[in-house]
Amino acid sequence: MLTFDPRQVPVVSSFEPEPALSPDRLHPAALRERWGAPPSWQPEIRREKKFTHRAPAAAAVLIPLVMTGEGLAVLLTVRTAHLSSHAGQVAFPGGRIDAQDRNAQDAALREAHEEVGLPPATVEILGTLPDYITGSSFHVTPVVGLLQSNPSLTPNPHEVDAIFQVPLSFLMNPAHHRRHRFEWTPEDVREWYSMPYHDGSREWFIWGATAGMLRNFYHFLAA
Repeated sequence: MLTFDPRQVPVVSSFEPEPALSPDRLHPAALRERWGAPPSWQPEIRREKKFTHRAPAAAAVLIPLVMTGEGLAVLLTVRTAHLSSHAGQVAFPGGRIDAQDRNAQDAALREAHEEVGLPPATVEILGTLPDYITGSSFHVTPVVGLLQSNPSLTPNPHEVDAIFQVPLSFLMNPAHHRRHRFEWTPEDVREWYSMPYHDGSREWFIWGATAGMLRNFYHFLAA
């Protein structure tokens, strides 16, 4: 469980402003083209500072891009408070890669089906992003998939408290990316991103590994 409120951690604003991605880069055809001929680029974040002695574990998440009447949106979940890792946090559907999974793609689709009832056959896989190593020792492969329309989803009550969507254009605009710095001790200083999103009725606080993978997604599309 968290021992601090990440919303209260100071925001650091010492990096240069970056441009928002233009709408023509955020259409399904443009995304297919980008993965068809990937650019030369480097992810901003590959590894978080480790804060556990847990053995490394391979995992995969699905970054579901939903086609809506107002453009693409990213589907996200809120993890239940009793889970053993990243409880109560905003996350992509996903989890450990099991022995029966052929690869990270299969694991991401299986986990999305188990967590929110997303049928694997409705997802068009666009590609993957570089592995992201969390401070909790998960080696995560982000799998990006396209959904042609809003699916009818049912959250697994054991794992998911809520399902929501955020416009891709909002998340791919660095004006909405905040970098935080927290000093546990003088020798243990950690930094992370957050991307708070208010949908008109409540704020969804996207931070940590989820925000880090979205930052890498931004750099992939901006390259």
